Amino acid sequence: MSEQDAILDALAPVADGIAATLGSFCEVVVHDFRRPEQSVVAIAGAVTDRSVGGSMSEIGMGLLARGDDAEDQLNYVTRTASGKLVKSSTMLLRDSGGSVFGALCVNLDVTALGQLKTLVGELADVGTVAEAPTTTFGDDVDAVVDAIVDEHQLRLNKPWTALSREERLDLFRSLHARGVFAVRRAVPQVAARIGISRASAYNYLAEIRDQGAS
Repeated sequence: MSEQDAILDALAPVADGIAATLGSFCEVVVHDFRRPEQSVVAIAGAVTDRSVGGSMSEIGMGLLARGDDAEDQLNYVTRTASGKLVKSSTMLLRDSGGSVFGALCVNLDVTALGQLKTLVGELADVGTVAEAPTTTFGDDVDAVVDAIVDEHQLRLNKPWTALSREERLDLFRSLHARGVFAVRRAVPQVAARIGISRASAYNYLAEIRDQGAS
């Protein structure tokens, strides 16, 4: 067993212990970044409705894209597609050589607390709580990739067919920075999603990678 595998195995009971201590509103996930399509190797709790063999979220993909330069993400708040408000911390796993290979994530369902904070704010006339970004969690990495691509379209507010070449390059640059293309089959999936050929998609990806290396 490799050092990285040993660390992942050792964290499974830790995940169980944390979740048992914090209760039913807590979920603890152990991720193996070496296989982003099935990164969940241990999970305790059910905040994001994932299971062992599930994929990483957008947060995980972004960390994967930054490689060994990635940093822990602590106390950030997102909203699931089903409406849950989730407060999370993602602690990176590094081997003895300093290489990032996974993460331990703690997710707390704070939906009720968020609703209470909004109510108190309205009663005290101090404004509403800022809206948390929606994050896709799930066992299917294809759904996560589609959600990231669709989010880009919402920001542009125009159909894919109306995108200029530079706008398509911006899309591929954004997806690359967020770790989407670390997922197998992501390039043809993105191509199908935005209605271009696989060849064009690979050309866009090669161009933005060349720009990053120059």
